[in-house]
Amino acid sequence: MDPGWLFQHYESQFVWLCLAIIFVECGLFFPVLPGDTLLFSIGIFIAAPTSADTHLNLNLFVALIILSVAAFLGNVVGYEIGRKIGPPLAQRDGRILKKKYFDETHEFFEKHGIVALVVGRFVPFVRTYVTVVAGIARMDRRKFSLWSAVGAVAWVVIVTVLGYSLGSTFPGLASQIDKVILVLLAFTVVPIAWEWWRRRKAAKAAAN
Repeated sequence: MDPGWLFQHYESQFVWLCLAIIFVECGLFFPVLPGDTLLFSIGIFIAAPTSADTHLNLNLFVALIILSVAAFLGNVVGYEIGRKIGPPLAQRDGRILKKKYFDETHEFFEKHGIVALVVGRFVPFVRTYVTVVAGIARMDRRKFSLWSAVGAVAWVVIVTVLGYSLGSTFPGLASQIDKVILVLLAFTVVPIAWEWWRRRKAAKAAAN
């Protein structure tokens, strides 16, 4: 799932592959897909000099539109699945569909409400499951569509434009994409680690 490897091996189909990955991660229960790193890398690849092997010949504005659409449509699919077969699905505890992810996302959704559809975009795992939970809770479709669209656009624009800005500032950054991704993953893991530590501390306090 390394964006640099994907670009080198699927250059002509790279954009379509990115759209498929974003769509699947946002609606089809694959939280291990590299949504954040992929968007960030796309921004860097677009900003890379046209002479570079890592340059992605795609207009930034067009990229933001199609990626936002893919993210939104993925959410719609996840929501509809949640409405139709959500409750039994949430009770499964397999390798990918883990019950604890549903439980944690449901708690996140109950606590933050519609804001979860926007804020949850930036939280790994929550991004994948929150729309299903919204479907299970039978959230109003219009309200869901509005805030899901807001979250999709915010996530895609912020992460992709950040990558584009850094790529424009440091033209050689695309050739060092592996190192950049490691740094980005480190920042992604921080909130997950913090939440894990907070929950463990609360559990110990409750036990005592």
